[in-house]
Amino acid sequence: MLLPYFQNELIEAGCDEAGRGCLAGPVFAAAVILPQNFKHPILRDSKQLNEKNRADLRIIIEQEALTFAVSMVDHQEIDKINILNASIKAMHLALEQLSFRPGFVIIDGNRFKPFQDIPFECVVKGDDKYCSIAAASILAKTYRDDYMLQLSAEYPSYDWANNKGYPTIKHRNAVLAFGLTPYHRKTFRITDPQLSLPI
Repeated sequence: MLLPYFQNELIEAGCDEAGRGCLAGPVFAAAVILPQNFKHPILRDSKQLNEKNRADLRIIIEQEALTFAVSMVDHQEIDKINILNASIKAMHLALEQLSFRPGFVIIDGNRFKPFQDIPFECVVKGDDKYCSIAAASILAKTYRDDYMLQLSAEYPSYDWANNKGYPTIKHRNAVLAFGLTPYHRKTFRITDPQLSLPI
C-alpha cells in the first residue's frame, strides 16, 4: 500500500509526467491533491498497471480528488526548450490550474524547478511510493494515451494506437519507411544507431 503523503502539516499535491521518452507527440503532466484518507488497493505507478486498471482508477481519482489538473507541452516546444524543461513546464501548468493552491508539492523523479514559492520534494520512484504521485502518473498517462490514439487515426502507419509514440521497432521502422510526421520531435534520435535513414 502506498503512503498517503510525504508530510502532514500542509496540503500536498503530487505531480508526475508521461511521454518524456517518446519520439512523437507532447509531454503531459498532472497535479493531484487527494483527501488524506484516500487509498485504493491497486493504486500504483501507472506503468505497472494494465490499460483497464488505469482507466478504472482515472475515474475514481477524478471523482475523489480534492482537485486535479492535466496539462501538456507540445513537440515543437519540446524541441525548443528540451524535454526536461518541457516536463517541468507541463507540471507547473498543471499546478497553476488546480482549483486551490497546495502548501507543498511532491514530484516524481529527481529534477524540478520551484513553482512560485511553494516548498517541494523530489522523490525518485515516487509514483510507486506516494498516492498523489501515483494518481498524477495515471492521469498524465491516460490523457496522453487518449491524445496519441486520436493522432494515430491521422498517421496509422506509425502504430501510435499501440506504442503511443514510444521508440518501438515498429515505430522506428515506420520512420525509415515513411519519414517523419509533423508530430515527431526533431531533436530526438528517431532511429536505432544500427539503422540508417535513406539518403
